[in-house]
Amino acid sequence: MASSVSASRDHTTAADGAWDGLRERISIQLRPVGTPVAIGFFGLAAATLVLSSLQLEWVPVTDGRNIAFALMGFAFLAQGTAAIFSFLARDGTTATAMAILGLSWLVIALATLTSPPGSTSKALGVFLLFTASAIGLSAVTTSMSKVVPALVFLIAAVRFLLVAIYELDGGSDWKHAAGITGLVLFAFAMYAAWASELEDAMGKPILPLGRRRKGKTAMYGSLLEQVKEVSHEPGVRTQL
Repeated sequence: MASSVSASRDHTTAADGAWDGLRERISIQLRPVGTPVAIGFFGLAAATLVLSSLQLEWVPVTDGRNIAFALMGFAFLAQGTAAIFSFLARDGTTATAMAILGLSWLVIALATLTSPPGSTSKALGVFLLFTASAIGLSAVTTSMSKVVPALVFLIAAVRFLLVAIYELDGGSDWKHAAGITGLVLFAFAMYAAWASELEDAMGKPILPLGRRRKGKTAMYGSLLEQVKEVSHEPGVRTQL
């Protein structure tokens, strides 16, 4: 029995020694990046504004092709860029929402390019039901740390829902409702973009974003508070 206990202690000591040696060679590097949130929200603002101009008949339906180019050339690229750098900045929630929005604008643009001017598509309507649901869930998740971005995502979800109903139903009232909601979304997205840009430029909040919990810790917490759980984050832990 004494021999067994001694062997167990020797094994534990060897394991601890091996771990101590390995720990000295492990290095976790954090790379500062400029906030990508502002360009993402500016992309959202641009997309919803140009689409609202089409839905509210400020521009003729024959301009749908140019609207599609604006969605692909600016909104999709801006929000795609924001999504990539949000992942690199370890903000998976914002990254996911930006990616969903950017890809949805791309789908809308392609559908607009390949359809007759002023037509509707039930297939697009079904897809936009998904977009509204996914962005709605992202809004709920984001509200746990930042209220204003969560509100932007919530309004975006309502906007996509109204567009989905219009694509499925074809009623002009739904189209106009979506356009008006799009203008509200434009205002909130511009505010969120500017607030994020000012916060990054000044190093402190200038316009409130409604930070709380982890969102507040990210701005006011110490470095230790922010990185204490990094060993359990994706890219460091063994599995996603």
